[in-house]
Amino acid sequence: MRILFAGTPAVALPALETLLGSSHEVVGVITRPDAPAGRGRVEAASPIGEWAEVAGIEVLKPAKPSEVAFHERLRELAPDCVAVVAYGALVPAAALDIPIHGWVNLHFSLLPAWRGAAPVQHAILHGDDITGATTFVLEAGLDTGPVLGMVTEEIRARDTAGELLGRLSIAGAGLLLATLDGLAGGDLVAVPQRADGMSLAPKISTDDARVDWSKPARHIDRLIRACTPTPGAWTTFRDRRVKLGPVRPIGTEGSSLATGQIKLITGSVVMVGTGTADLTLDWVQPAGKPAMAAADWARGARLTSQDRFA
Repeated sequence: MRILFAGTPAVALPALETLLGSSHEVVGVITRPDAPAGRGRVEAASPIGEWAEVAGIEVLKPAKPSEVAFHERLRELAPDCVAVVAYGALVPAAALDIPIHGWVNLHFSLLPAWRGAAPVQHAILHGDDITGATTFVLEAGLDTGPVLGMVTEEIRARDTAGELLGRLSIAGAGLLLATLDGLAGGDLVAVPQRADGMSLAPKISTDDARVDWSKPARHIDRLIRACTPTPGAWTTFRDRRVKLGPVRPIGTEGSSLATGQIKLITGSVVMVGTGTADLTLDWVQPAGKPAMAAADWARGARLTSQDRFA
């Protein structure tokens, strides 16, 4: 089949590379327009756009997928299907109707669970044991289209969102290729999503990523892992913001420390009190500085018995 690929972040690269190595013909890439990036906020292409340009693949960067000129170019390219992985923009019906097989989206959850922008983060945050990826036919609703295929993935006890998404991007790439193969062969039929089990996964904001140390240790552990690497869990120390890496419960209930109290133990372990049990810190990143081992940060901060995260 003639395939257009729509994607923006680096997590979509395994799928694009898989399709380029397949029997399908990738005739172009759709991605979001160049945007300010990095500390200097210099205009830069998306990871997918940059990769495709280096590879010599035509790149379309419509400001809005509703643009008439964009639709005209879609018709000229005459794709049989548009494969979508984290494109990041709503596609209007006029564009969805152009390919014979429509737009097939790879979503990183087991739909109808966790529809929305942050399915992996919410699966970790809510303590799910199993997640996965789904291919479905894109339609006007939010991740509501009929399902073409699924693959499951275990959520490991210490997974961060970045680690889990990395595994899902690879498993999902294989699922997307199998889905396109099935459509090309004419033996794959889309089925409506289940009526039960629907949940929403809105984007997790920076405000959402602030740690409330009065919460149970289990919740704080999940929140920090769900927000790693983005948007980054954070707290305040001496009225300044610091980012936090994953934490570890010490294995016993009951906190020996006050809520948010920080203590350096034997020069190498940093403990923090929560609403239910003490946690140990992995790394800390003060504002404007690189991340460092929690013990190194604590020694440099010269902790006192009065110091708290807030």
